[in-house]
Amino acid sequence: MNSTNNIIIAGKHGKPILLDIYFEKDTIHKPVIVFCHGYKGFKDWGAWTIMGQEFAKKGFCFIKFNFSFNGGTVEQPIDFPDLEAFGNNNYTKELDDLDSVINWIHSELDSNNEADISNITLLGHSRGGGIATLKASEDPRISKIISLAGVSDFENRFPKGNQLKKWKEQGVYYIENGRTKQQMPHYYQFYEDFIKNEDRLTIKRAASNLKIPHLIIQGDADTSVSIDEAHNLNKWNPNSELVIIEGTDHVFGTKHPWQKTELSEELNVVVHTVISFINSN
Repeated sequence: MNSTNNIIIAGKHGKPILLDIYFEKDTIHKPVIVFCHGYKGFKDWGAWTIMGQEFAKKGFCFIKFNFSFNGGTVEQPIDFPDLEAFGNNNYTKELDDLDSVINWIHSELDSNNEADISNITLLGHSRGGGIATLKASEDPRISKIISLAGVSDFENRFPKGNQLKKWKEQGVYYIENGRTKQQMPHYYQFYEDFIKNEDRLTIKRAASNLKIPHLIIQGDADTSVSIDEAHNLNKWNPNSELVIIEGTDHVFGTKHPWQKTELSEELNVVVHTVISFINSN
């Protein structure tokens, strides 16, 4: 297998994007899968690397990357050494990062005999599913979109009422990372950017306007993203496919760190579901 990790590409907001690519070198043009991690996530979380290797073994060119303001750095791409960057992240920056990744694919892989750049699928997990859905609705270079435990609404995740007022007054609020115990900042610019770009950042509008194959995968034991959000996405795009995996959680039976050399049973189901969807569309 050919794999290159931590390729550095330029972001549009002064911070680099780290990118990994996996494929079997056989001069066959392969469908491209671009994986977008979620909130408090990163490309090397848990079993994502093993998942990427599985896709590569099955004949795909798999790419995963860190959003440039996710809190990681080039030197330490795992976890969150740069909390200042994390606090200054927002949805439009993530859309710009994804655009930079797609631009890189078109410029760097266009002459590569291994990748079919006319067949790009976005695979987004959790918040990354929302970003992928937005991008797929506005970028004709995207062939297919897969929401993996993906969110259906960004607005309802912001503080409300007095909490929102307090956030504006103080300029920042903090969320504890349950795993690292870091107090992770969210600066008020996050909300201001959403309001400024609300129409573009409304997932309902994006999902309703999708004209490409759309797959929604959700576990019915997910306590982070309600299964109602999967049903919303499915309802807004009647042409979409909805796959519910019984008894599985938000991360499909995995965790960080992932010490095993194989996927969880649930994530293996995800991989085969994605492959079947891409190959049949």
